[in-house]
Amino acid sequence: MQKNLRTRGFIIVGLTLICAVVMLGPWNKPKEYTKTTSDFVNPKRWKQNFGENIRLGLDLKGGTHLVMQVQADQYLKTYTENEGSKIDAELKKENIAVNAVKALDAGKIVIETADTSKHGEIANKISSQILGPDWTSSTSSSPAAVTFTLNNSAANYLKNQATEQAKVIIENRINAFGVTEPTVQRQGRDEDYQILVQMPGVDNPERVKSLLKVDSQLELKAVVAGTSIYPTKEAAEAAIIDKNAQVALKLAGGRSSITGESSASREGYQIVEKLPIVSGIDLRNAQARQGQGMVGNYEIDFELKPSAADKFEQWTTRNVGNYLAIVLDNEIKTAPVIKGPIRDRGSIEGSFTREQAEDLALTLRSGALPAKLVYLQESTVGPSLGADSIRSGVIASIVGLGLVVLFMLLYYKFSGVNAVIGLILNLIILLAGLSLFNATLTLPGIAGVILTIGMAVDSNVLIFERIREELRAGKIVASAIDIGFGKALTTIIDTHVTTIVSCLFLYAFGTGPIRGFAVTLVIGLLANLFTAVYVSRTMFMWVLARQGGRAETLSI
Repeated sequence: MQKNLRTRGFIIVGLTLICAVVMLGPWNKPKEYTKTTSDFVNPKRWKQNFGENIRLGLDLKGGTHLVMQVQADQYLKTYTENEGSKIDAELKKENIAVNAVKALDAGKIVIETADTSKHGEIANKISSQILGPDWTSSTSSSPAAVTFTLNNSAANYLKNQATEQAKVIIENRINAFGVTEPTVQRQGRDEDYQILVQMPGVDNPERVKSLLKVDSQLELKAVVAGTSIYPTKEAAEAAIIDKNAQVALKLAGGRSSITGESSASREGYQIVEKLPIVSGIDLRNAQARQGQGMVGNYEIDFELKPSAADKFEQWTTRNVGNYLAIVLDNEIKTAPVIKGPIRDRGSIEGSFTREQAEDLALTLRSGALPAKLVYLQESTVGPSLGADSIRSGVIASIVGLGLVVLFMLLYYKFSGVNAVIGLILNLIILLAGLSLFNATLTLPGIAGVILTIGMAVDSNVLIFERIREELRAGKIVASAIDIGFGKALTTIIDTHVTTIVSCLFLYAFGTGPIRGFAVTLVIGLLANLFTAVYVSRTMFMWVLARQGGRAETLSI
């Protein structure tokens, strides 16, 4: 028995020390921070380390809560228009005459023809080479037209895909911005196309909101040969030869370099090809840097992916002497002349501040949003309100723990000390678990801590009452303890396992705060199984060992 008791003691003490190191160690310091011995032995550092290891959620630390909706129907409309442009270009390439190609609605393209003789050829060619099996075709003779309609299942898939893409882009932007432990996830039904964003500790929510919503996209487009700079948009549009393939864009007045020399833009409008040579999805990288000349003037360098660089090099080789428009957010920054083949690098110059340049580079790196975002819900929790929540939660936990300790000591006498030691160790393991898994502590999480205390007490009450029953039945102390733990174990495991299963469902289907409650409660329940069964029994074994294993009475 002594050997078994010693082994149990080593396990309990060792686990306690490990938990203390996990809680108080410098594990969440910045990468450039150099750890020293003082970080482990200096009590002043322990408090700082503990504050860094226990991450606080939005409701405790303060921050911003947003619910956004992706305009998925708008995405589907844009997708349909792009497919219509591809169809128009393909028909012209094949010299198939049509009156017009119109994207009348989201998921519907109408090809108007002079007669019906080409309908079969058009339907077969477009279905096999561009649209594919997700589109169904139909023909009509009055008026003469071929109509392609997108299947409902494919339309829903595209809209959900746009929402998922928006979620990934938002997450990338927030991570690059440096928000600690953000929450970005779908909310509601799939057909709602909603995204929940929670950003703890954000001290400039307006900047982050604008960064999330902005749809900055870089496109390199060919300037239509033979055109000039027009003073008004109306004049430029009047000069457009093919409205399906060309568009008039405003000159933004910035400067851009991609040919090895800068070119200042004049005011006005220019006609460019509608389809870009390369676009934002072809970017490999974009970085802000200090520009030359005026202090505080920043630029954005960008680099193309290898596949896009090959395509761009081929285009510039064929178009030496022509003009290239660098288009950012549907505005032409400049349109320099192509002096020679260009492969993969360029820069956007302009009157950017450091913050503007960094935000723009971040947006370009993360990619353009597939559709517009609208805010459905917004709330901000200030740091002072979070501090009040922490204070209230801590007070509630201390008061609850104090009352529990008082009850256990008064009702179960010396055996209550056993329960109190188990409770303290339970809390140590719980906090260490939160630190180890980088879990975020929220206000519902504090409620989970309090509930853990209650379930820990419940486990001890089950065991102690079983032991009392056996003592009243005339069993000796050692036998009563063995039987009491044996009979209570099944009930304890059953209650804990069913609660853990409930927490798994809360975590799977809940949002941030609900997940925080579930994580905290699961860690606390697992810790409680160890303390209530293993630690508590070890304490009783120690009491019996001190009396030579022949104890006649037990303070319980």
